[in-house]
Parts: sequence; C-alpha cells; structure tokens
Amino acid sequence: MADVSKLSLISRIAEALERLAPRPPQAPDFRAADAFVWRASDETAVPVPKVNRVDIGLLKGIDRVRDSLLENTQRFARGLPANNALLWGARGMGKSSLVKAAHAAVKADPPLKLIEIHREDIESLPALMSRLRTDPHRFLVFCDDLSFDGDDTSYKSLKAALEGGVEGRPENVLFYATSNRRHLLPRDMMDNERSTAINPGEAVEEKVSLSDRFGLWLGFHKCNQDEYLEMVRGYCTYFKLDAPADQIERDALEWAMTRGSRSGRTAWQFVQDLAGRLERRLET
Repeated sequence: MADVSKLSLISRIAEALERLAPRPPQAPDFRAADAFVWRASDETAVPVPKVNRVDIGLLKGIDRVRDSLLENTQRFARGLPANNALLWGARGMGKSSLVKAAHAAVKADPPLKLIEIHREDIESLPALMSRLRTDPHRFLVFCDDLSFDGDDTSYKSLKAALEGGVEGRPENVLFYATSNRRHLLPRDMMDNERSTAINPGEAVEEKVSLSDRFGLWLGFHKCNQDEYLEMVRGYCTYFKLDAPADQIERDALEWAMTRGSRSGRTAWQFVQDLAGRLERRLET
C-alpha cells in the first residue's frame, strides 16, 4: 500500500509540473498575413492585419537608395542572390518607410513576408532564423533603429545570425536594418575599445565587422529646401489637399523653420496639420 501511495503522489507531482511548465511554442501560420511582429517572450510571430506604411511613390528625394533597395528586394523575392541591407543616416528621411514600402511594392508567389524584430529582442534572432529556415515562404526580417551602446554584447548574436555559425543565414531570409549610425556603435565606444585593448586595431575591427555583414549600405542625408517642398507637394497631390499652392509652400517652410529641420517626417507632420485645418481625412 505504501508503494501505491508513493506512486500516486509522484504521478500528481508530475501532472502539476506539466501544468506549470510553459507550453511549447506553436509554429506560426505565415499564411495569416503578409507582415508579422516577432514576440521573443514566447517565440511566436504575431500577424499584423494592417501595416503602417506609405506608397513607395510618395518617398521623394531618395531616388537612388529607393531604386537600389527595391531592386535588391525584387531579386530576393525571385529566388536570386541578394544582400542584407543597412539603411543609415539622417533622422526622418524615410529609412523605415522605405523598407515597408519596398515590401509592399514587390509581388511574388508565394508572397514575400515581412517580420519586424524589436531592437531589445535581437538576441532571439537565431531562434527566429531557425523557425524560418524550413518554411516555404521568403522573409524580410526587419529591425528599426538598430544600434548598440555601452557593454551591450547582443551584437554578437546578430553577427552570428547574419553570416556566422555552421548553418549561416537561411537561404529564404534577408535582414534589413535601419540606424542613425553607419557602424551601429557609437564612436566613443569604439575609441574606448581602442584605448584599453592589447591590440587596438583588432578591438575596433571586432566592432566594425558587424556592419560588414551588410552587403548593401544605403545612406540617407538631410534634404534641401526644394526636396522638402517636393515631399509636401507629393503628399498634398496624393491626398487631394486643395489649398492654394503658394499658401501651402509658405506654411510648409514656416513649419520646418519652427522645428529646425527639413525631412520627410517634417513634411508628413505638416501635411497632417494641413489636413486637420482643412477638415480632410488622410485616406489612402
């Protein structure tokens, strides 16, 4: 009887532990949507019913980088060789907007999927790559505003996932990132590595080699006044905001002056204000 009682107790303990244990992550259904957000906590991809993006034709002043990224994405969608891309440079000039617009502009069968991974989840990138490796779809994995500071060593996970390791990057995955920094790390961090290392050159090389994992570097620079006004006019035409052209131009320049910057983001913020004053909805 004692043995039976012990066996029953062990069974109840085992059942309780099974209930407490986290459920194994379910394989995402990538047919559910064209865009997803990677949730590292339970290693799942959450479908995004409606992506926040603009039409690629509305992105003005970045023609060269737009064409380069679009061509790279189209080649990848067709199963041809393509490069990981780093979009770096001035704030508000359409880096993340271009990635989302390029994804929408490329048509493929099966459809190209976009998966956003947050900067704080970058250490889970190898797990995401493992999930995608055997899926029949092709994926753009996108990280917005990617950079590393201080003692953050998660950049090593990114390096291994992109090109390193025995398996390497899956053939059906391409990685796009945006950053205000060309080398993803602040200059003072690299200078500190140089000053404290036994071999300063090797220490800096370790940091710079991260950006070398991106075969395509696309630089975004501040726009001039003509480019800024072209952005404003493009939005106004697209959304049929029919205020007098000279008034729009004058107000747009004043708007940029009060903010101390000219950029695609500034142009979009002005257009939102203009639409509000005209009592018009911005419907795509």
